[in-house]
Amino acid sequence: MHTFPFALPRTAIALAAATLSFASAAAHAAPPGDFVRGRVIVEARAGLSDADLDKVVKEHGAKGKRIGQSRLHVVQLPPGLSEEAAVAKLSRRPEFKFAELDREVTVALAVNDPYIGSAWHLNKIGAPAAWDSGQGAGVTIAVLDTGVNVAHPDLKDRMVPGYNAYNNNTDVSDLCGHGTAVAGAAAASTNNALGVAGVAGAAKIMPIRIAYKDSTGSCRASFSTIATGITYAADHGARIANVSFVGIAGSSAVKSASRYMKSKGGLVFISAGNNNIDENVTPDDAFIIVSSTDSYDKKSSFSSWGSFVSLAAPGSGIWSTTSSLGYSAWNGTSFASPVGAGVAALMMAARPDLDSTRIESLLFSTSVDLGTAGRDKVFGYGRVNASAAVSAARAYAAVADTTVPSVSIAAPLASSSVSGLVPVNVNASDNVGVARVDLKVNGTVVSTDNVAPYSFSWNSAGVANGMNSLVAVAYDAAGNSRSSTAVSVNVANSTVSVASDTTAPAVKISNPVGGGSVSGTVSVSASASDNAGAAGISTSLAIDGVTKASGKGGSLAYSWNTRKISKGTHSIRFSARDAAGNTATQTISVTVR
Repeated sequence: MHTFPFALPRTAIALAAATLSFASAAAHAAPPGDFVRGRVIVEARAGLSDADLDKVVKEHGAKGKRIGQSRLHVVQLPPGLSEEAAVAKLSRRPEFKFAELDREVTVALAVNDPYIGSAWHLNKIGAPAAWDSGQGAGVTIAVLDTGVNVAHPDLKDRMVPGYNAYNNNTDVSDLCGHGTAVAGAAAASTNNALGVAGVAGAAKIMPIRIAYKDSTGSCRASFSTIATGITYAADHGARIANVSFVGIAGSSAVKSASRYMKSKGGLVFISAGNNNIDENVTPDDAFIIVSSTDSYDKKSSFSSWGSFVSLAAPGSGIWSTTSSLGYSAWNGTSFASPVGAGVAALMMAARPDLDSTRIESLLFSTSVDLGTAGRDKVFGYGRVNASAAVSAARAYAAVADTTVPSVSIAAPLASSSVSGLVPVNVNASDNVGVARVDLKVNGTVVSTDNVAPYSFSWNSAGVANGMNSLVAVAYDAAGNSRSSTAVSVNVANSTVSVASDTTAPAVKISNPVGGGSVSGTVSVSASASDNAGAAGISTSLAIDGVTKASGKGGSLAYSWNTRKISKGTHSIRFSARDAAGNTATQTISVTVR
């Protein structure tokens, strides 16, 4: 087994005392009424083109901006339109999955304990035994926080380039000291003869600053900066994202971004909070919520709880790094969460072939059951056990999954008349999990949705008037698939007569965004429109010059598994030809990480 030096310098007491004032000021969540003025957050349904989204929000005098490669958009509001009114209006739009206020939140930090102790939590969770199988090499943990002091001697060798989601730049300097401590708990270097060891001391750290300093000196973030940070982490190859902020588990935007990361093989860890109450938040499998335990495997006195808690981890008296290049002890679910995240990183390093759903399942099933038998409100599935979790991951033998998903179209109803943008709702389930749902119109895949609930915004102007057939196809991770019963609808759009058509179609690749980075399974979406109507258009989609999909109508989609190709720059080309023979093409380049 590995042994590590846990002796800390005498300056630790002074450092702990120096950070006390910050801990006290930031130990509470932002009041429920605090939100960012002048903007709200929406998620577009699959299939809604950027042009159509612009039209929808312009009806309200607003302007949308996409978050990374996801379907989330920050909507900038016009003067005079209140944020609450905008959410009420946009929530009723069938083109969106949700609309919500961009609420502000603070870090999940409790008062520091100025006491020089040992890194008791590493032995408690069996980390030294887990380290015999590896220390997280090859896995990147994104730390979404107040920034990180990348010069800290226990962190500098762990760093990869990061991002400032608040200012949209690369300044990740630590505003309040919290992020540096969280990073150290997750992945401070091991075996380097310096102060502390993180749980996954060979993993890489991607610092993502999501916070700003308010007038009181406290660091705050918002739903939009957190969703932006998670999306950035997913798009840039991180397998783990840790968010040690409170009051975010109920955010639809954070849930959507977390599901997006999960669809790409990642996991998001979030702290439960330090209010010592039942937070009364509905459970969701988009992320892992972590409560805090002490050295006696009891709930930390400050830790919040509730049915939304997935896992428990040590969070009392956790020795970690400080932004002043020293070390001190910290309390809070802020530190329980990265401990749990570090264990997941160890598992992913031990078995890179396991998907996020399997890693999560093994993490839960190997935890030490505390409190009420089974999952409970205080400890979730139990206190994390690194040794057992890594052993289970290494020993896991996949069992062939031959069960096909179930799928049906809930709306629109058969034989109904539709026009313009049509909301399509799909019910899909699977014994393990649905990987994606494709929407086919007259046999052509027009859109793909890999984030539940599965819903689409289908532009019916892309087909001929009359009866058209809709079919949803659900896939699981093993490749099993099932098609729904076809639903025929009557399309009744106004038509335009063109005497002599010499105008080429207008084409647009809406996803992914050209020049961006992609990873995992990417939903490639493209659309075409024409002055004579899109019904007569033939489309094709090629990647690196090889045709991957083709069809009829104004929309085309393809599910691109980037894990099967080399890393680097790749081209996507979308072509359209109208009934008169006019053609148009758009080509973009993306970087596969």
